Amino acid sequence: MKKNIGNVDSVFRILFGIVIGALGVFYESWWGLLAIIPFATALVSTCPIYMPFGISTRKKSK
Repeated sequence: MKKNIGNVDSVFRILFGIVIGALGVFYESWWGLLAIIPFATALVSTCPIYMPFGISTRKKSK
């Protein structure tokens, strides 16, 4: 799979995942498991939603 997530986008996704997970723990809700999605996409640097639209936040290599 082609990588299409840049560094800033990756950091944002990790922070967003932390917030979702913390809210899930705080409210004792299973919805906190949705934090897995931003973590996973940040770790593999690929967002399946970006692919059909041709979006990429990675810097172009020279």
